[in-house]
Amino acid sequence: MIELSGISRRYRTGPGGNGNGGNNEAVVVNALSDVTLKIEQGEFVAIIGPSGSGKSTLLHILGLLDKPDSGTYRFLGKDVTRLSDNELAALRNGLAGFIFQQFHLLPRLTAIENALLPLVYAGRAERRDSARARLAEVGLSHREEHRPNQMSGGEQQRVAIARSMVNDPVIIFADEPTGNLDSKSEKEIVDILKKLNEAGKTVVMVTHEREIAEHAGRVIQMRDGYVVSDERRDASLTPVKESVSATDSDKIDNVLSVHRAVGRAEFGDQVQQAFHSIFSHKMRSALSMLGILIGVGAVIAMLAVGQGARESVQKGLASLGSNMLHIHPGAVRTGGVALQAGAVTRLTLQDVEAVAKLDTVRHVCPNVNGRAQLVYKNKNWNTRLQGNGAAYAEMRASVPIVGRFFMEEEVQNRARVVIIGITVAKELFGDSDPVGKIIRINRVEFTVLGISPPKGSFRGWDQDDFVVVPITTAMYRLFGLDYISDMDAEVKEASMMDDAKDEIKQLLLRRHRVSPSNSDVIQIHDMTEIQDMLSSTAKTMGWLLGSIAAISLVVGGIGIMNIMLVSVTERTKEIGLRKAIGARRSDIMVQFLIEAVVMTLSGGMIGIILGSGTAYLLSTLAEWPVKVSGAAVALAVTFSVIIGIIFGLWPARQASRLDPITALKYE
Repeated sequence: MIELSGISRRYRTGPGGNGNGGNNEAVVVNALSDVTLKIEQGEFVAIIGPSGSGKSTLLHILGLLDKPDSGTYRFLGKDVTRLSDNELAALRNGLAGFIFQQFHLLPRLTAIENALLPLVYAGRAERRDSARARLAEVGLSHREEHRPNQMSGGEQQRVAIARSMVNDPVIIFADEPTGNLDSKSEKEIVDILKKLNEAGKTVVMVTHEREIAEHAGRVIQMRDGYVVSDERRDASLTPVKESVSATDSDKIDNVLSVHRAVGRAEFGDQVQQAFHSIFSHKMRSALSMLGILIGVGAVIAMLAVGQGARESVQKGLASLGSNMLHIHPGAVRTGGVALQAGAVTRLTLQDVEAVAKLDTVRHVCPNVNGRAQLVYKNKNWNTRLQGNGAAYAEMRASVPIVGRFFMEEEVQNRARVVIIGITVAKELFGDSDPVGKIIRINRVEFTVLGISPPKGSFRGWDQDDFVVVPITTAMYRLFGLDYISDMDAEVKEASMMDDAKDEIKQLLLRRHRVSPSNSDVIQIHDMTEIQDMLSSTAKTMGWLLGSIAAISLVVGGIGIMNIMLVSVTERTKEIGLRKAIGARRSDIMVQFLIEAVVMTLSGGMIGIILGSGTAYLLSTLAEWPVKVSGAAVALAVTFSVIIGIIFGLWPARQASRLDPITALKYE
């Protein structure tokens, strides 16, 4: 089964000398020197020797946990000295079983979960039944659901033996299996090893106790890295198989091919292992998640505030209409003197009719503005008064929520009708319906036709504190004007905006006989410019708030990384055990990454709830406009997962690179 030829292993223990001009070369220790031996199938071999003799190093090389510096190691007829770490992990998982002096049971797992651990890395489906059968063989069926701290030392070692047998290995490696046990448990463990050997399993055991070695059929004694004696005690105890068959030699190839296909731990098992680790260290995990929780909560709350602000701006801008042009008289200079707007040219209703006939224009609405005193019974209110055309309701998204808007006939007839804002309705009518009621505006009686839809406050300006009357009524009955203040034109298509501006300006310049050199007497503003500016400002503020919150996430990620690095240190022995029973670097790395992602994702989910609650609390108490969008939630979750991967990658990489022997010996 095993053939060693000229195996040597050296260790460097660090620089020598005192560093003051002395020898700075590393000290080399020869743990094994030119070891040559064979172990046949079915043998029970005990390797003994004093501390430092090299017996443990020999066992580690035999068990594929370590590689020799020189020499050849043939296992089942195959040279394994040049196999990669992943291939050695596959052989440890599929062909070898390990029993350790310190048991190396995972404290958070039950006996059956510890016993089935090698199967996780073998990709086998019958895991729990196989582990249960092995526990029954060592007499622990009644202790399946007990954790290591609920069992005696002998019982823990029997669980370790069940774990070593769960993959039905061809050879068992036992490193001081009775070193930490009382005499009764010691006898039980030796009896189990002898039964395994009698059942055909090859057993290689390291011990420093001669009386334990006497139970083996062959005793190899070592000293200073050399084999000093090799004694076969009783041929009847060693059912030797003299040669390796073709079937035996194919086992390595079969194990490697299967391991390449399914050898890595299944994702569900990895997630389960991650949750075990997280819940076994609740406080540490909670502190890890806290940074992510706060970061995600801040992202959600701040993006909600930013989104709410943007929608508030958009809602305010909606009242300006779409594809709008604002046309008004401009200020000019005459003889070096600046004149006020409209001093040279006044716009009239006839100008409005002319602009409305242009092919690029859909609607035109003339405007006049002023203040007015409103009276209803014993109540009065001073407000902003607008005179507008019948198209105002459609152009400015101001179709009344109660009642109706005035029609073109009422504009032509200078009708005394009025549409009032919600603020005016509350001040004059309270909770009663104002439609059809008579109010006096500057002592002239008007009939209320409807209530304008709410537009809210914009930059401290109450957009609902106003009334609207027909443009002709405002001009001739209230203000005594024969001209308008300005007009708004709605262009048919956004692509026609520039053409419409040019056509309107040229038309008005011709109508008022103004030369092109004085074109500033007519000013035309594109309302989309204002919309873009305000929207851009709101968007910038949203990104600023989100960026500040993202910093919290990064800080939380750094906390995750620190905790995971501590976890790697605390779980060094666990990592060594997992690698010893067949876990590859990628398996260890994936498990730690899953733990990091699970913690960040869990913190992210709680953060979403916290952030949403904070946002709505701000909306309720501070009356800030907020909106928690699905995009913000998706962004926060995605970012938290990315943080988990990025900041969990380094600890996971550190864990995956640990040497199994060094990790198992870590204190």
